[in-house]
Amino acid sequence: MGIWGFALAIVIASGVGSVRAQNRDNQNWQAGKHFMETQVYTEQEDQELLKSFEYLRVADVSDGMDKVGMKNIGLMDPAIHPLWKDTETFTHRIIGIAVTARYVPTQKPHTGPMETDAHDRWAGNFYTHYSPEPFTNLLRKGSVLVLDDVVDGDVGTIGSNNIMSWALKGCVGVVTNASARDTDEIILEKIPLYLRKVGRGIRPGRNEIESVNRPIVCGGALVMPGDVIVADGDGVIVVPRAVAKEVAQYAQKVIAGDKAGRRALYKKLNLPEDDTVR
Repeated sequence: MGIWGFALAIVIASGVGSVRAQNRDNQNWQAGKHFMETQVYTEQEDQELLKSFEYLRVADVSDGMDKVGMKNIGLMDPAIHPLWKDTETFTHRIIGIAVTARYVPTQKPHTGPMETDAHDRWAGNFYTHYSPEPFTNLLRKGSVLVLDDVVDGDVGTIGSNNIMSWALKGCVGVVTNASARDTDEIILEKIPLYLRKVGRGIRPGRNEIESVNRPIVCGGALVMPGDVIVADGDGVIVVPRAVAKEVAQYAQKVIAGDKAGRRALYKKLNLPEDDTVR
């Protein structure tokens, strides 16, 4: 084989190799690919960060986000609101670390009317295999469960029973862009919950779990696992982990100035001091 024939053979072989590599890449793409990396933090790291956010309000944190150049970033849709409010001791407020989960509408057809035992078996199987709560073991002291759920459906993913089981794990509150049911009991239980609307239906036949501790969108805001979540009567804000300490530092300055200014006004108005100005 002459030199030109040898060179042509190399080119052909190279082309065949490129096609094969492209085919392998296509197969990988078809299988799905995540582009945003999920970071893992220790409980100690979470607790140290949360200390810097103690007593902060959404408004203070929003000012801190402005300071680091993230104006209007992290603010959830105002439609995501507290189910209940405590205007004496503010126990409806949330400051915690995001654990995320995403539920999507199911494509599995409902089986229609069934006998009681058959229906209960079907629902139990659906809970177990398609719409479970695999995030539960990730919950720990200071966690906030943030759910991207079926916004347009009538799904009671959150109820008065499971929200207590999450609280037992250390979860300090729950935020969803969709709905919850048993809301009267949740109000009585005084577990902080921020939601878009009330739901009624159970999960089987309505939604399926898609992912846990991956990036999600809730109330129009990106939520990464490990981000700081602050929620109160003004709504919910998400603070990216990378800027959280700087945001908290400035927010603490804001709230200190606010308290001092309001203390002076309390005196002029002969109002007794409360915890919001101390």
